[in-house]
Amino acid sequence: MRQLILSGLLGFVLLTISGCSYLYYPHAKEFTEKARGGNTVETLINLTNMMEATAKAGQQGRGKDQALDDLHNQLHAFKDTICCVDKNKQELPAYALAVTHNKELWAVFKRVWKFKDDQPQRGQHLELFVTELRELRDSLQTLK
Repeated sequence: MRQLILSGLLGFVLLTISGCSYLYYPHAKEFTEKARGGNTVETLINLTNMMEATAKAGQQGRGKDQALDDLHNQLHAFKDTICCVDKNKQELPAYALAVTHNKELWAVFKRVWKFKDDQPQRGQHLELFVTELRELRDSLQTLK
């Protein structure tokens, strides 16, 4: 009984302190709904369009502003949606490339977050983010 209580407590603690979850980023689900397309790939393309507009809007900002917060939520929405692509499409090379671009987006976003208060680094990293998004969208277009 004691082990059950301890493992339940440990599970609760891990759930509440994990930085990236719907507990902390509940708006990711809202962005997924806004981007809903005819199929999963269309939804992903719509999310890349949303992220591009948000990244461009946030280039001149400073700190943890609304644009950066929205971009973070949109990234989580993309991450959660990319796993839902049809199994037959997941076997294609374009899907593997899209997964790689997604990982690169996260790496660039971490740098954006590091330099969120420092211009011009924030703007430069967001430009790189937009470039990576375009390459990702091209990969997704081939899946469509």
